[in-house]
Amino acid sequence: MNELAIVNSKAPFGSSSGKEALDIALIFASYEQGVSLFFQGDGVFQLKAEQDASLISIKDYLKTFAAFDFYDIEHIYVCDTSLSQRSMSNDFHIDGVEVLGSETFAAKLNEHKTILRF
Repeated sequence: MNELAIVNSKAPFGSSSGKEALDIALIFASYEQGVSLFFQGDGVFQLKAEQDASLISIKDYLKTFAAFDFYDIEHIYVCDTSLSQRSMSNDFHIDGVEVLGSETFAAKLNEHKTILRF
């Protein structure tokens, strides 16, 4: 697969990593480059519904995830093991997220030539 893979492994508001990953994804997608998004580890918290960033006085970049369809970002994968370890359900704030077992998740990631980790 010749798409860019972006791996999100950090919680959404503890650092700027999630926002930086989102910015890179949207830039590549705006130039019609294929982008796949992967969420694992604490990065799965970026998919959790009903988070309120205003409580810690920062901008909520997670709402921008709703624009993935507009940017033709259709490949969004989350690691089932990471969800289980954090007692999270498959109730995400965006549609089209594919939950994969850890082996399938790794295999899907290895299909990509370029992988950026955040």
